[in-house]
Amino acid sequence: MKKRTIALLALCLLALTISAQNSYKQERDIKYTKKTDAYAQERLKLDIYYPEGQKDCPVVVWFHGGGLEGGNKEIPRQLRQRGWVVVGVNYRLLPKVTIKETMDDAAEAVAWVFRHIAEYGGDTKKITLTGHSAGGYILMLLCLNKSWLAAYDINADDVMLYVPFSGQAVTHYNVRKMRGLQPLQVTIDEFAPIYWVRKDCPPLVLICGDREQELYGRYDENQYLARMMKLVGHKQTYLYELQGHDHGSMVDPSFHILETHIKQLLSKP
Repeated sequence: MKKRTIALLALCLLALTISAQNSYKQERDIKYTKKTDAYAQERLKLDIYYPEGQKDCPVVVWFHGGGLEGGNKEIPRQLRQRGWVVVGVNYRLLPKVTIKETMDDAAEAVAWVFRHIAEYGGDTKKITLTGHSAGGYILMLLCLNKSWLAAYDINADDVMLYVPFSGQAVTHYNVRKMRGLQPLQVTIDEFAPIYWVRKDCPPLVLICGDREQELYGRYDENQYLARMMKLVGHKQTYLYELQGHDHGSMVDPSFHILETHIKQLLSKP
């Protein structure tokens, strides 16, 4: 009887220990900007979800989709309870602002993460930028055009990994819309990630849905970007096509690919 009681106590203590290890906290609407206009003050906030009492955790920064014209910050359920610090970012939306202002917001948010994430147990050497659709487009530009983050004294190459879900490799169709162009009038200029191909950036994992079901040929854009990255000499560009999945349904299975690449990088010396 005494042995059984001791065993039960031991199990209870183990359960409490596991529970404590898996205890997560979320803080919402943290202002990350120094901009003072009303729209920036309303919009430029982020949420943080983190394991309590931990340190040196991997960090995943999630940029929401919505065509650059809609959407809100979120902590996707697939990123929860992984032992990661997760940051959901808001940015200002077109057409209230220009793409330059949106990109500057995203860069400012990433800079804030580098400077503050250790307060939440995150490790700045283990930061991954990811997001879907417009969010993927934003992080592709942050990755390939180093000037956006450099404006905030952050080196884009200090990010461990970039994983856009169905990001646009050419100039975004809603950026083109502000110029009076239609979605299928393709432009490649300074706001096209493919314009900035370079061989010396961190690993880039491109994930898209089925080429026959994706939005506006999104897979084909990413395939072209992957080819250009390889031709320029970048050895860690990866391209995935999730067959049978359209632009929306490709999101859920993409998280498995994201987690696989994070684990692979973390396992390296």
